[in-house]
Amino acid sequence: MENIYNWLGDVTGLNTVLLLKLIKSLIVVLGFAIINRLMRRIIFKQTEDVFARYRWRKTQDYITFVLGIFIIGSIWIDEFKNLITFFGLLSAGIAIALKDPITDLAGWLFILWRKPFDVGDRIQIGDHAGDVIDIRIFQFTIIEIGNWVDADQSTGRILHIPNSKIFMEVLANYSIGFNYIWHEIGVMVTFESDWKKAKKILVGIVNKKSEHISKPAAKKIKDASKKYMIFYKNLTPIVYTAVKDSGVMLTMRFLCDPRQRRGYEESIWEEVLNEFGKCDNIDFAYPTQRFYTNITEGKPGARSPKD
Repeated sequence: MENIYNWLGDVTGLNTVLLLKLIKSLIVVLGFAIINRLMRRIIFKQTEDVFARYRWRKTQDYITFVLGIFIIGSIWIDEFKNLITFFGLLSAGIAIALKDPITDLAGWLFILWRKPFDVGDRIQIGDHAGDVIDIRIFQFTIIEIGNWVDADQSTGRILHIPNSKIFMEVLANYSIGFNYIWHEIGVMVTFESDWKKAKKILVGIVNKKSEHISKPAAKKIKDASKKYMIFYKNLTPIVYTAVKDSGVMLTMRFLCDPRQRRGYEESIWEEVLNEFGKCDNIDFAYPTQRFYTNITEGKPGARSPKD
C-alpha cells in the first residue's frame, strides 16, 4: 500500500499526507453517492406519491450534504486552520463578488424558515406565475401558467427564479391561507332585453355551479383567520348589475378553486348559452351601430315633439 502511495505521489507530485486526504475525501463522496442512489431506489419502490418522493429526496440531499461537509471538513481540518488568515483577508472581497449568490442563499433560508410558499403551491412573483415544483439553495422552479394562455392554464415552460427575488418582488400565494379566489364573469344583454329575467337566470346558474364551495370556504376562512386578518361576511355568489355603452352588464361573482377557474367558466358559459337560447326576450349585446328615432322609439313621456 505504501508503494502505491509513493507511486501516486511521484505521478501527481503530491506528498503522501495530502494524497491520503484526497483519497479519503473521494471515498466519502463516492460512498454518499452510492448511498443516495440506493436510498432513492428504496423510496421509489415504497411509494408512488410524487410529493412524498420529492420530500424524501430533498431531505436526503440536505442530510447527505451536511454530513459530507462535516466528514470531509474533519479530514482537512489542519489545512483549514492554516488557511483561516488567508480567507479572513479575502472575506470582504468575496462577499462583494458573491453578493447575488449570498442573497440567494439568504432567500433559501427565508423560504425554509418562514415558508411563504412550498412545493405544490401556486404563486405569482413579479410578472411570473406558476406552480412551484422545486426549491433549491440558489433558486426555486415553477411551471408557468398564464402568459399567452388564458385562464391560468399551464404553458408548459419551466422557469428558474433566483431565491433573492423573494426579497425584491411582490409574492402572491394562491394556496396558503384562503385557498379560493373570487372570479367574475360578465354577461351583457341588450337594453331591449328583459334584464331582470336574465339576472334571475344567472343567479340560479351561479348558485348551482358553486353551491359545493361555500361551506368548505367558510371553514378555510375560519382556519386562516387564526393566522391572518382574513374575514368575509358573505361567501355566496352574487350577480351585480351595471349599465355599459352597449347594454346592461350582469356580472356573476363567485368563489372557485384557482386551478379549476377555466373549467368553472366553461361550465357556467355553456349553461348561460343554453338558458338564454330558450328565451325570445333576451339577447346578448355586443358593440354595434344602430339608428335610434326618439319620436317613434322613445318612451311616450320622453319623446321629442313632432314637427
